[in-house]
Amino acid sequence: MSFPHHSKPNNELSLAYRISRVGILSALAVVGRLALAIIPNVQPVSAIILIITLTMGTVDGMLVAVLSILLSNILLGMGPWTLAQIASYVIISLLTGWFVRPFYRPNVMVNRIAIAVYAGFTGLLYGFIISIFMVKMFGVVAFWPYYLRGIPFDLMHAGGNITFYFVLEPILSRILLRQK
Repeated sequence: MSFPHHSKPNNELSLAYRISRVGILSALAVVGRLALAIIPNVQPVSAIILIITLTMGTVDGMLVAVLSILLSNILLGMGPWTLAQIASYVIISLLTGWFVRPFYRPNVMVNRIAIAVYAGFTGLLYGFIISIFMVKMFGVVAFWPYYLRGIPFDLMHAGGNITFYFVLEPILSRILLRQK
């Protein structure tokens, strides 16, 4: 996209456009997370990151993951878990980019259902990865009790992911794929 009255090369405009998209989507994830902070582990961040990874690519998904966690944790509280949250979302974004994105077909209901199930799985995976990172804090002996105590919250995260994916995917994918 180039404007006749604009002297910047096309790639600089594309970079500015991409940065602004990542910023806006990060803000959307932060607002969603803060708005639902009262409900443990139920927030749209995971679904938004999955949709961004599927439509825009793995790098953009990871950027939104890092920014949304850092920005929301400024208000919700920073700590060692912040790095674990970032690592969890980066791993999930990588797995999504490598194994799910090649099969992603927007507007195909069977595909949407399959990826919604995967979104639920990522809620469980997120909790498992967080538990692995917490081993440094609590010790290896505490891993299984810590992880098992978190399963009800991981199930809430999984259910939230499925719901938010079904609600947000048709809207965000249409916008993001049109603007690509």
